[in-house]
Amino acid sequence: MIDKYRAPLIFVADLMMAAISLPIAVYLRLGAAGILYNIPTLTMLVVAFVLVAALVLWRARLHRIAWRYVSVDDALLIATTAVAINLFFLAMMFFWTRLDGIPRSSVLINILLLTAMMIGSRLLMRVWHERRFTRDEIFGARAAVPVLLIGATDEAEAFILTTARDRKASFRAVGIINTGTRPVGGLVRGVTVLGNLSELEAILTRFALNGTWIEHIIIADPSMRGPTLHDIVDIANSHSIKLNRLPAMSELHGAGGGMKVRPVDVTDLLSRPQAELDQPSMLRLVGGRRILVTGAGGSIGSELVRQIAALKPAHLTLLELSEYNLYEIDRQIGELWPGLSRTAFIGDVRDAVRVEHVFSTERPDLVFHTAALKHVPLLETHPSEAVLTNVLGTCRMADACIRHDIEAMVLISTDKAAHPVSVMGASKRIAESYCQSLDIEGRKPGDERNTSRTRFVTVRFGNVLGSAGSVVPLFQKQLESGGPLTVTHPQMTRYFMTIREAVELVLEAATLKYAGLERGHIVVLDMGEPVNILTMATQMIKLAGLRPDKDIKIAFTGLRPGERLTETLFQTDEELVGTGHAGLMVGRPQVADHAFVGKLIDKLHEAAVRHDDEAVLELLNIAVAGFADRHTKNAPIDVPFSGATQYSEI
Repeated sequence: MIDKYRAPLIFVADLMMAAISLPIAVYLRLGAAGILYNIPTLTMLVVAFVLVAALVLWRARLHRIAWRYVSVDDALLIATTAVAINLFFLAMMFFWTRLDGIPRSSVLINILLLTAMMIGSRLLMRVWHERRFTRDEIFGARAAVPVLLIGATDEAEAFILTTARDRKASFRAVGIINTGTRPVGGLVRGVTVLGNLSELEAILTRFALNGTWIEHIIIADPSMRGPTLHDIVDIANSHSIKLNRLPAMSELHGAGGGMKVRPVDVTDLLSRPQAELDQPSMLRLVGGRRILVTGAGGSIGSELVRQIAALKPAHLTLLELSEYNLYEIDRQIGELWPGLSRTAFIGDVRDAVRVEHVFSTERPDLVFHTAALKHVPLLETHPSEAVLTNVLGTCRMADACIRHDIEAMVLISTDKAAHPVSVMGASKRIAESYCQSLDIEGRKPGDERNTSRTRFVTVRFGNVLGSAGSVVPLFQKQLESGGPLTVTHPQMTRYFMTIREAVELVLEAATLKYAGLERGHIVVLDMGEPVNILTMATQMIKLAGLRPDKDIKIAFTGLRPGERLTETLFQTDEELVGTGHAGLMVGRPQVADHAFVGKLIDKLHEAAVRHDDEAVLELLNIAVAGFADRHTKNAPIDVPFSGATQYSEI
């Protein structure tokens, strides 16, 4: 009932304050004797003032602003409204009475008085709703869980304000740990900045000694990640405290979810800062164009499809071999972008007839080729299958792009293609070489015989967190089942990136075609520093509130076929050149002649269709320099490991 009449009540309240403010202003100017001497005139002035106030207040729509949520912007609007009321009143009185009998200074006094009354009343209401003077605040009887915030940020302020307004709030901030320049001892919405990160453990101990047990630490600094966050995880784990984080303010717009905390996950532990993207260039690349994505239902492909759909292409073609994966991504796009023109094809990139049919009917402008077989140990025993999909499938797509005069094809490759030790890596390196040679052969300076306009952009990156076959989902399943977490070797490291960030940088890399990227180059995503897999496993255990090697065991299994301890993003013969784009690196490789690469691939095709795995391996040795030695010795840079070491011995 109150909500129904809130706006009219606010409007009437403001009018009443306007009616009261003018007599008070005149009293402050003339005193009691002046008012008693001029009661008829004062009455006329009050009536005129209220009429002017009604018109201005209605126009300013102050009655639409709930008092309990008054902000600084609202206060400025109120002050402006008070000035407008008095100026309009002064102008009206000038034309009516030439200001005869009206003390001019009373108008100035009234501006200050009316502003103070309207802002003050709203501020008192806000204070009341935030319960600054309620019994709970005075006696400290809040039932909410005491939490410590890391970071005196806008996110921290919003969290404190939200929990103060909500009588059923689960959390109550009792202190803030500073990560910036805020002085220790300062206040954020009444909550004290207790110290810096170096003092975190001492502050937790002090709370415990005073009888306040901190049950949660909440990260309120969106930029905090990497080694600093590792240290906080260790401290929280040692005190059996749960660790959460707040969403960044930029994530709240339109979300409607409020300041909900979420658990800190392994993606937060990556040390690499988020790259800034050239959104206008990405929009120009995709917007209004017909786009084809192969492997559209896979981990990378589906995220690529979602991000492309958000960039408003003219048409989106999804090509996927897995029926269920294709159904799922097509359903998602239909729900999220129902007006987007799209077609879903079940098809294999190995099938030249099917590929030609897709190109002929869909007429794409740009092609993103993500379809591939990626599981390293499995492909060691299936080299023919690796060649048929990763090499021949890529050739089918690349040749179709040239036949249909496609603007560009983007090949998604892997860091395992750099000095490959596995069949999977070798097959992707040959696919890279084929696309690079086509890109170089496409239009040589002064060579009129080559007329293809198709550009081939190869993008190479490492492991993607959360993708199919990634170690993170495996660790999560092992945690849920009580362990152990299986790590191949205590020294194994990998480059990691989130799926979303990897796909964003793939789109960014594709824009380099339009920025004059030299033909034949390989674009490599800046993956930051490699992550130790054992460290990742221990951190995931700690994030679950458990103790490594006590609550959850870690077992070492040894290197599997095709695996190596460390990965590299570039080959030694790939000269690094600058791109001017954050998060992207470019390598200028030594590429074999297209005719030579083509002949090798023809022979690989013949051997692979016969499933002659020995012949396939021999040809891989010829096609990829040094592959034979690295493959048979499982990468000489790797450290031998028997698999007998236990976690407690590290």
